Amino acid sequence: MSLILRQQQTLELVKERGYISIDELAQHFAVTPQTIRRDINQLADAGLLRRYHGGAAYDSSVTNTAYTMRVEQLLQEKHRIAAAIAADVPNHASLFINIGTTTEAIAHALLNHQGLKIITNNLNVAKILSIKEDFEVLIASGRVRPDGGVIGQATADFFKQFKVDYALIGISGIDEDGTLLDFDFQEVCVSQALMNNARQVYLAADHSKFGRHAMIRLGNMEQVHHIYTDIIPELKFLEKIRQVGVKLVVAE
Repeated sequence: MSLILRQQQTLELVKERGYISIDELAQHFAVTPQTIRRDINQLADAGLLRRYHGGAAYDSSVTNTAYTMRVEQLLQEKHRIAAAIAADVPNHASLFINIGTTTEAIAHALLNHQGLKIITNNLNVAKILSIKEDFEVLIASGRVRPDGGVIGQATADFFKQFKVDYALIGISGIDEDGTLLDFDFQEVCVSQALMNNARQVYLAADHSKFGRHAMIRLGNMEQVHHIYTDIIPELKFLEKIRQVGVKLVVAE
């Protein structure tokens, strides 16, 4: 297969899936990972996709990647981040947990805890954590999305009734100026209520979220106490993190 045809098909695969790993592409085209890395570098330099550690993605500031795709992306990285967050959450704490595949990984990581009280707008999180008899799980009311997220004004109002120890939140993108970004306006309104009514805000963001574009402003880094990621971010993000005084935890 010619270089041009392989790169064209690579673009099509990345656009179709949202994210694809180097190993998957190497298997698909029966070439070496080094060949795929060179292709990705050329396509990224041309501004046609974004390269990430271990793969590539096609970003849209308007539409998020499908949930079925997001569930499978960066699984090991999400589990490492989840374990790091769980290690910083004490037993018998009260928690908000929002929508996202990373927060679902966090829910699994919390199953060894004791006496947690969890308030969530994520049906998947509620299902994971409700198996523990010593946990109390409250689910917010509102419109249910196909991915199990619950959103709407009633959802946001529900969270405003509480003041919890920790908000464990995921995000779709982090801009260079420290702006936290997401795709769904109603989801953002709910996440803002979570952040405003927690004593500590722990943000889970794998490396693919740094520099990713989304069109709705959730807030900014200054509202977060800890950021958990899997790889040390680029210098421009590190400088912003240090500037606002957020604690960075890298779950390597």
